[in-house]
Amino acid sequence: MLTRLSIRDVVLIEALDLEFGEGLGALTGETGAGKSILLDALGLALGQRADSGLVRSGQAQASVTVSFDLADGHPALSVLDAQGVEVEPGEPLVVRRTVKSDGGSRGFVNGVAASAAMLRELGTALVEIHGQHDERGLLNPRGHRRMLDNYGSVDTRAAERAWLALETARGELAAARTRLDVAERDREWVEHSVKELSTLQPGEGEEEELAELRAGMQKGARLATDLQAVDELLQGSDGGLAMLRQASRRLDRIAGEHEGLAEALAALDRALIEAGEAEDKLAATVEALAFDPARLDAAETRLFELRALARKHRVEPDALAGLLAELEARLAEIDAGEGGLAALESRLAQAQSDYDKAADALTEARTAAAARLDAAVAAELAPLKLEAAKFRTAVAPTEPGPHGRDRVEFEIATNPGAPFAPLIKIASGGELSRFILALKVALAEESGAGTMIFDEIDRGVGGAVASAIGERLHRLALRAQLLVVTHSPQVAARAATHLLIQKAHDGVVTRTGVHALSEDERREEIARMLSGAEVTDEARAQARRLLEPAVAGAPAAPVDLFAFAAPKRQRARTA
Repeated sequence: MLTRLSIRDVVLIEALDLEFGEGLGALTGETGAGKSILLDALGLALGQRADSGLVRSGQAQASVTVSFDLADGHPALSVLDAQGVEVEPGEPLVVRRTVKSDGGSRGFVNGVAASAAMLRELGTALVEIHGQHDERGLLNPRGHRRMLDNYGSVDTRAAERAWLALETARGELAAARTRLDVAERDREWVEHSVKELSTLQPGEGEEEELAELRAGMQKGARLATDLQAVDELLQGSDGGLAMLRQASRRLDRIAGEHEGLAEALAALDRALIEAGEAEDKLAATVEALAFDPARLDAAETRLFELRALARKHRVEPDALAGLLAELEARLAEIDAGEGGLAALESRLAQAQSDYDKAADALTEARTAAAARLDAAVAAELAPLKLEAAKFRTAVAPTEPGPHGRDRVEFEIATNPGAPFAPLIKIASGGELSRFILALKVALAEESGAGTMIFDEIDRGVGGAVASAIGERLHRLALRAQLLVVTHSPQVAARAATHLLIQKAHDGVVTRTGVHALSEDERREEIARMLSGAEVTDEARAQARRLLEPAVAGAPAAPVDLFAFAAPKRQRARTA
């Protein structure tokens, strides 16, 4: 719901702050008073083209700020979420836009910079503007299917799921056919590669183990002579260990004769222990570096084969085992052949059948909803003096998609025997306005709406037709916030809030201001609308008769928003 509109330096408006409530609000005033400026300002904030002509003469820039209260599930929340803009629960949504005198503009949503495109998308979700020259909203056929679905509570989720399954099945079958075609062309190469890899049977990590084994044996070959000489020195009868043992035995017999001999014996024993450890380590090393020419040759051959095959397939040697598994699976897929495709084709056929059933159900539901909507609109046409016109909701086949196979368009025939055609191509200005109102009332009976603005929808009508328009606007306002720019006293009398737009000249500057009317002032304004420049007692009496059954609630207390003689800029406010 629109709650506040603040305007600064827009055309004839110097400073203006308006607050809005629920229900129907009427904006009236003499022709040229500036009612269109308010709509232009609102349009600027909601992404319409930034025209430097909107900047008040002599000022550097104009700015417009609008605030909205959003109920849970409001469509605007999805737009904000997609753009990464957060709105805390209970906090208003504030949209602000400035335009400079050179044409440059900037937009903000809750203080976050926003492009004009984002503001337009957000504005579409926040406000519907309907008028004689509006080619969006109800007149745009692209939105008619959604409106009909909302009206008839048509659930499209089953069709959306079926369409997704159908598209998935199509994609999987196409991918399988492509893989099979490629695989069939490569069958000979795959079979040869599988045979080659299976014969070699590469193991993960095998290349590193073989490289280490070969390096060790090569090192053992280089060290074999020296290791043998050391072993002979340690193990021979004349070797070091034998001599140390003999010396230890002899020294042991006389060690008790002198303290120094005992110390010498202890040192000799330590040497024997260290020499024994050296002998053990040497034996282990000799075993590890044992050089077997046949084993070395086998390791080198295996290592060469692994690396050669890895180069051939352009992979690392450790990836050969995985490549074998992959090629075996590929060969199995080739062998499976048409059997695998047959399963996917069966799945596709089932998915197509499921989608057809869901799409048929949507068509049936939409056709039934269209009949109900046609009847509801027809009931609204006669009171609006459109009894000769006919309305229909055309449900026709179109390309299938996630929302079914239906194209929906609202059509009318304005005269007996005339063919049906799209709403925008047939209706004249006055008829178009009344058709929009009739259709909107019928749709709102089921689906509800957000904030709607009707711009002079009652132009060119009066009397009973104007009364019928006012009654329907009042009824629609029970479900949505409505603002109506009107010249019709019958419509203005139905409003819960009445704002008078005025223009005056102080001898230097022309300004536009707004006055929230009290009950007495409202009656005087409606009398003016009835009689023209000179308000008569008869017009005042008629105004009282219009207001007595129509006022739905007490109007706002009067607050004069327009100070013509003010020497400096003042802020205009409503109550």
